[in-house]
Amino acid sequence: MRRKDREITDFQEILDVVKRCKVCRLAMIWQGKPYLIPMNFGWEQEDGKLVIYLHTHLQGTKNQAMLQNPDVTFEMDTDGKLIEAENPCQYGYLFSSVVGSGKAELLENLEEKKQALASLMRHQAGKDFEFTDAMAKCVAVWRVRADELTGKHRVK
Repeated sequence: MRRKDREITDFQEILDVVKRCKVCRLAMIWQGKPYLIPMNFGWEQEDGKLVIYLHTHLQGTKNQAMLQNPDVTFEMDTDGKLIEAENPCQYGYLFSSVVGSGKAELLENLEEKKQALASLMRHQAGKDFEFTDAMAKCVAVWRVRADELTGKHRVK
């Protein structure tokens, strides 16, 4: 990272950024080309690593792309605010962001799917929901364990 003064190295601070984000941009490869899509997500901490959960339709581009190549990268950001100045070259932007990568894993076990969907809703809505088997069967649920994870922010 070029700007070490902006790097977030503490894992708990990185999780604080994740907690404030509602959208994760997921990058994957589809038909030999980069494919990027914003998605809602849920998350958990597992064995000192970030795990994110995503859901898709049982068919469709996202699902097919991750089945063909499970290597994904994700980005999430928050706290954006324009810094104005007299000179346009002195403008800037405040932000906090997290970038990570890992392998997308399709969850087949209904209990795991329901737990992941509950995590997603807890993060998005701030409350707990229970999912039936029928609800879990009608979506594809993906888990990404972050093998690489970085955080960065500009706070002033």
